[in-house]
Amino acid sequence: MIITPAAAARNAAAIRARSSWQLTVARLVRDPASVVSAIVILLLIAFAIAAPLIAQWTGHGPTEQFRETGLSAAGIPVGPSGEFLLGTDQLGRDVLVRLAYGARVSLLVGVVASLIASAIGILIGMTAGFFGGVTDTILSRVIDLVMSVPFLLVAIATVSVLGPSLQLSIAVIVFFSWTGLARVIRGQVLAVREREFIEAARSLGESRLSIMFTGVLPNLVVPIIVYTTLMIPAAIVFEATLSFLGLGIVPPTPSWGNMLADAANGSMYMVAPWMVLVPGLALLALTLAFNLLGDGLRDALDPSSSKGGKS
Repeated sequence: MIITPAAAARNAAAIRARSSWQLTVARLVRDPASVVSAIVILLLIAFAIAAPLIAQWTGHGPTEQFRETGLSAAGIPVGPSGEFLLGTDQLGRDVLVRLAYGARVSLLVGVVASLIASAIGILIGMTAGFFGGVTDTILSRVIDLVMSVPFLLVAIATVSVLGPSLQLSIAVIVFFSWTGLARVIRGQVLAVREREFIEAARSLGESRLSIMFTGVLPNLVVPIIVYTTLMIPAAIVFEATLSFLGLGIVPPTPSWGNMLADAANGSMYMVAPWMVLVPGLALLALTLAFNLLGDGLRDALDPSSSKGGKS
């Protein structure tokens, strides 16, 4: 087949160069698990945002008790019905409404704690890797120290002194979450700082801080995005654990963790299995979706990986 110059010119004009982000999105879209995970996350975010609308539609508040209609004559929670779509809990509260408001807490804690922990990890990891020497030694030992501290012991001791609250839950989660990313960033910076463009910036008299944030930081975008995405489900599980143990969100404010605690209290799940199944499955779906999306982002952002290389 002979291609004329005019046809070649038309074909060349029709080809549009795609940016690295467009290629990343294209790889991500070709991964069914990532697409499904993104849809699940978006649906749960919409579910959390619509919590007041759900409460208005059902006519049930998140802490409102319906002891006459939400409990049987024996005081047992009623199962899913037309009035209570996902049943009620041991106090006659609507599980659907509490699930929606609990999603707000889980997403808020997960995203906020992960972003703060990510910022701390990036700053400490970059400082340790870029400056090296004594600075690297001190910061590395701090990272090791924090990683060796028992999570539950610190949480129990802190809450016993300050009392449980949303802010304290975020602070505890941040304290234990930044170290993993800091180690990864430190290792990446140790490799990047020896590259030619960094040496060129030094020879031109550019300051260290300028080199760190304009030369080194842009080369860390991939691990930052991937690890921050993977930190969110870990933070959500941390919050649920704290609330389950009575160390996190203070009842009656709904949280998936204290909803599970309500189900475990007095073995209520034996007579009302939806009390543990509903928040448990929601927690599983959200954390699994974030983990799968993080894996998909890693493969899409890294063309040399097994999946990302298939473009």
